[in-house]
Amino acid sequence: MRKRDLLLSTIGLLVFWQLAALIISKAVLPAPHEVLRAFVLALPQELGIHMLVSAWRVAASIGLAIVCAVPIGLSLGLSPTANRLAAPLIYLLYPIPKIVFLPIILLLLGIGNLSKIVVISLVLFFQMLVVVRDEASSLRPELIASVRSLGAGRKALFRYVYLPACLPAVLTSLRVSIGTAVAVLFFAESFATTSGLGYYIIIETWGRLDYAGMYAGVVAMSLLGLVLYFAVDSIQQRMCPWLEAN
Repeated sequence: MRKRDLLLSTIGLLVFWQLAALIISKAVLPAPHEVLRAFVLALPQELGIHMLVSAWRVAASIGLAIVCAVPIGLSLGLSPTANRLAAPLIYLLYPIPKIVFLPIILLLLGIGNLSKIVVISLVLFFQMLVVVRDEASSLRPELIASVRSLGAGRKALFRYVYLPACLPAVLTSLRVSIGTAVAVLFFAESFATTSGLGYYIIIETWGRLDYAGMYAGVVAMSLLGLVLYFAVDSIQQRMCPWLEAN
């Protein structure tokens, strides 16, 4: 996406927001400049702290999901027997909204960071697992055989065949699921916690009818999602340059 297109979209969104604020003319929808002022004032203080906490939780969740899902997905994709045994369980668990497990996870792991990281990782895990498994299983046998004929062992196959073939799919699934991960984070932080952007939006601002501060929290969570999205996009450009060349 070109920077010019992104800038024009942002300007269009702000113009629409300003017009909506003028038409509604109520405190529940402050103008963009009021929200920007609240954002700038709160960012060096509590808003910045909550934003860092949320960013840490999402980053840890992504790392945990990648570490768990990629090896398992590769193993299932390269072993028809293992895939046949695991497929019914994946088929059963994949459609279930993972957020429903949050109360159980809170009971088992407490209300700290670990429970929130685990529930977000669950969302990402199954999406990555299915994508990596399908991508690995679609590798042509003759390609693998040709690399093996050159003397490549398991490590070389993983580094030069399996990983490059599956990496674009992993990054694509991650980029698609970032919005879901941030939404789950917001829900997980909206109760049974004292930190994070979800807590800031629901408890610190919405609960005190501080509408400008509430929208500033929404902007902060939106920026968190955008930064993660563009970070994954940048990683894909660096690690999968052949995709950009096509």
